[in-house]
Amino acid sequence: MRASIKRLLMLAVGVVAAGILVGGAVAGNGPAVKVYAPVASNSPDSGTCGNDWANDTFNRVYKAQTSPNADGTYSFTEEFKSGTFTTVVGASPGGCETNPGGQISSVFSGKMEGSFSVTVTGGTYDPNATCAAPCYTADFVLAVYGPTATYSVSTYLLHYSAGKNGEWKNASADRGGDHGDITG
Repeated sequence: MRASIKRLLMLAVGVVAAGILVGGAVAGNGPAVKVYAPVASNSPDSGTCGNDWANDTFNRVYKAQTSPNADGTYSFTEEFKSGTFTTVVGASPGGCETNPGGQISSVFSGKMEGSFSVTVTGGTYDPNATCAAPCYTADFVLAVYGPTATYSVSTYLLHYSAGKNGEWKNASADRGGDHGDITG
């Protein structure tokens, strides 16, 4: 009986030690992150000509740091998952940049996904905050970081695929910049 208790204690210590190691590795990589998801949402989508070229529907996933960076700002990632879009007739998303004169001449659908890296200045994280759908980026910042918070999107990449009608990548320079187009 003593041997069984000793083995159980050793097993328990091993499990706790393994948990501390995994937890420590995660906690040691930076501030804790709280996930707000999924948030069913939608948004019109503007192209390089300034017009709305599509209407998007997707789930937002916010991954927010719960403590400030060394400079007092906060960071969060906003992901767009399980997205679809339906086009609007008019200038294509790349019509004034990657494909001058590009046009969408009919309504069709496609898939989209992507993410924003966001920096928040002048706010304080509220661990009890909630943000009701559709919870646009500005709504999230107001709800989670407060009315004095401002934000900037430092890095972004959105990918749209419409099969035979093309692909469009709307991206910041550090993610390769805009590329392709969707027409049809």
